[in-house]
Amino acid sequence: MAHPAGKGRRLKLDTLLGSRPLRYAAATLILASACGGALVVSSRSGQAVSALPALSVQGINGNHSAGGPEALIFRTLNEVSNKRLDVSISEIDKVIDTYPNFRLAHLIKGDLLLAHARPLTTVGNAPGAPSDRLEDLRDEARARLARIQQQRPVDLVPRYLVQMQPGQRYALVVDTAKSTLFVFENHGGEARYVADYYITIGKNGIDKFKEGDKKTPLGVYHVTGSIPRDKLYATYGKASELYGIGALPISYPNEWDRRQGREGNGIWLHGVPFDTYSRPPRASDGCVALTNEDFEVIAKYAKVGVTPVIITHGVEWASADAAKALRADIAQSIENWRRDWESLDTGKYLAHYAAGFYAGKADLAQWSEQKHKVNAGKAWIKLKLDQVSVFSYPGRDDLVV
Repeated sequence: MAHPAGKGRRLKLDTLLGSRPLRYAAATLILASACGGALVVSSRSGQAVSALPALSVQGINGNHSAGGPEALIFRTLNEVSNKRLDVSISEIDKVIDTYPNFRLAHLIKGDLLLAHARPLTTVGNAPGAPSDRLEDLRDEARARLARIQQQRPVDLVPRYLVQMQPGQRYALVVDTAKSTLFVFENHGGEARYVADYYITIGKNGIDKFKEGDKKTPLGVYHVTGSIPRDKLYATYGKASELYGIGALPISYPNEWDRRQGREGNGIWLHGVPFDTYSRPPRASDGCVALTNEDFEVIAKYAKVGVTPVIITHGVEWASADAAKALRADIAQSIENWRRDWESLDTGKYLAHYAAGFYAGKADLAQWSEQKHKVNAGKAWIKLKLDQVSVFSYPGRDDLVV
């Protein structure tokens, strides 16, 4: 297979520049155990990006984190930084044994073998390797190494998960900026972190607007279907191999998307082709792709027509107390609306609606006229709400659904 990889990066610690394996470690990332285990990964622009110094792999991918790909790669590169080249090869072999089609792992092993023969100044030292594939694997290395340093949100919740109704046992939150899908479980309407998984998004990034733009949408959606591998093949034939083991379509475009003029369809969560373990961070036509192994787990969490899928570019986290306060505030607003409707005070009831409101083809003025007519003929109104879910919209402080 081709041997893709990444640009050379200069290590700031002169003592680490003297050996071949450590030049390679520097070319991949900076692992400075003398600096409290700080990890610095270079971006495409070449600028060093420093992440959290505290490293913990126990929260990644739930219970099997210690044997997950990010943890195994981290251990490999740590051995490189410790001048233990043979041990690092042994570590990367563990990755390949566990994930035989993991192209990034094969890339790293190829470099480590080459290190016996000549100095390595870049990641991906095979001559003639396609530059686009090299850059894709560099991006995956950066994303995965950044993921291993993420603080797991054990005591935090995404501010979008304001309230989950009892039937919504799980919620999926996709962070396109971190190449990560988070799973949260519903505990009495409150969200609690379960696990997270590496993901791929659209080739052209985020903020989908039209059909074929190869971008991933941002917003609040839900799972609308479940398509197993055999049904994918029956429908799409050989082309179904792109989706791997299965797919979960989601509700893009939603009502808000349509109001904004956003178009397109066919946004799914799905697997990857069987000849690879994973895909680079930006490689899909707009869908969210996971490894087939991870997709199987995610599919068990998902319930068609029920499970919310929130896609955001950078998760806004909130403490449990802040989330509870927001939930109470919105619940009170909904209760005020319900109470005012029951009161038959139509003016008071209509005060809850925005100037830009419309229902179907009726704008606020037409809606108001209709409501005055309907309420004038009523002696009483009783309104009960149940199974209420509330989600704040990514990127908006003034919109909940």
